[in-house]
Amino acid sequence: MPVQPRDREFSTRTGSDRRRKLIRILPEILLGALASIGLAPLGIWPVALGALALLIWRMARADRPGLAFLQGLGGGFGWFACSMFWIVEPFLVEPDLYGWMAPFALILMALGGALFWALPVWIAARLCPGAITRTIAIVAVLTLSDWLRGWIFSGLPWALIGHIWIGTPIAQIAAWTGAIGLTALTLVATALPSALWRQADNRVLTNLPAMLPSLALIAIFWGAGMARQAQPLPPDTDLQLRIVQPNAEQHLKWNPEWSHLFFQRLLDLSAEPGSRDVVIWPETAVNFLLNDADDIMPAMSHAAGAPLIFGIQRREESRYYNSLVAVAPDGDVTAVYDKFHLVPFGEYIPWGDELARLGIGAFAAQQGNGYTAGSGPTVMSVSGLPAFQPLICYEAIFPQHLRGLETRPEWLLQITNDAWFGKLSGPYQHLAQARLRAIETGLPLVRSANTGVSAVIDAHGDIRAELSLGQVGKLDAALPGALPPTLWLKWGSAPIVILALCALIAAICFGRRPMRRCRAIKASHDA
Repeated sequence: MPVQPRDREFSTRTGSDRRRKLIRILPEILLGALASIGLAPLGIWPVALGALALLIWRMARADRPGLAFLQGLGGGFGWFACSMFWIVEPFLVEPDLYGWMAPFALILMALGGALFWALPVWIAARLCPGAITRTIAIVAVLTLSDWLRGWIFSGLPWALIGHIWIGTPIAQIAAWTGAIGLTALTLVATALPSALWRQADNRVLTNLPAMLPSLALIAIFWGAGMARQAQPLPPDTDLQLRIVQPNAEQHLKWNPEWSHLFFQRLLDLSAEPGSRDVVIWPETAVNFLLNDADDIMPAMSHAAGAPLIFGIQRREESRYYNSLVAVAPDGDVTAVYDKFHLVPFGEYIPWGDELARLGIGAFAAQQGNGYTAGSGPTVMSVSGLPAFQPLICYEAIFPQHLRGLETRPEWLLQITNDAWFGKLSGPYQHLAQARLRAIETGLPLVRSANTGVSAVIDAHGDIRAELSLGQVGKLDAALPGALPPTLWLKWGSAPIVILALCALIAAICFGRRPMRRCRAIKASHDA
């Protein structure tokens, strides 16, 4: 059927409207991208603060909720696309098979993350029509959104807004408030100019005083962080660590010829002269199953010359696990921990047993169609070592797993294979989050990474020693001492979440007053 002129005109007008909407939110996409450079590895937080302040100012003044939604979507897309572009790296390990998926993965991930900005901003615009109350509401809902991201759909608290402070004194505030407190602080500091802006006079010079409270707030928390950082740490423990980094590149890691070379690296580096009380290898350090390691374990233990802790896959009947294993110097396995917070679609597939019948398996799992989850967080006691909490790779980005344990560990141990994340931003962002876990808990964190960055991190989140990305080597260091339990360990993120909810309710109530007054005036006028 031929297209009628009126239909053609409507189609043209609709396409033109869509282009105008896209062009209209290009500034938000750019501002979100600029804000992301506050994250590791660049960490240029002043630029991030400026970009976020402009973004909140524009969203708070959107003339309708639909536009606010698009602005939030654009800002979130720019933020997540630039901060998490490393998501394409796993698909480039075998580019001939999976490379075509990389752009789709990036776009879908960025859009999915952007919804965690767009929907809250839309809610704030719907409930709070005034610029000031909407600004308060935006701070509240984005804080709650960052918190929710750590839980919903199995959680992904990566690239939180508050992560821009990692590596600065303000990161120390996480010992009291957790990462969500850093997000709330960031949003309050960047929203104050918008809330105090004189709409009657939009000139920047006239409104410069509106920026002073933000600078004062940052200065106060910077000083508080420096004060905590200045508090002396306990002396280092007597435990001498040896962390081994084989630098097994992901596209070669499971190749039979190369895996033998990487295994020999582990043995040689472990056996080098030097004092050590424990030797630590990274996640999935070897290409064989624990079930098949009886003949090889004595050689591993002999090379270590001390208790050995390493990552390996294991099988129980038809189930496979991504595990951390502790082995005594005589070669006996003394403890096993199974990773319980698995990467969706990377390490397991939802409804995996059913989909396995169709030949669909997890992306990263090398055995079976995906891993089975372990029983949950635990504290491991290995003979001769202080009790520690094991974390395998992805688990270290979830602060909630560090609370509620029956006994408090004396240190945290993360083994990881960051070769999946490439060589640009991913490994550094993962390391930054490990530093935040040390601050939140007041515990030292030891990190053994396949390709780096391996590190020893003290209870203030400072890196004592490290092996850089892409380096083959070993790291000998003493285990730092632990601080007393932090306020965050006691209360978690609950106080910040409650404050955000109270701020949102207050913004809604005060925002509705002018509307009720206008309706009353209109009603009396009509009467």
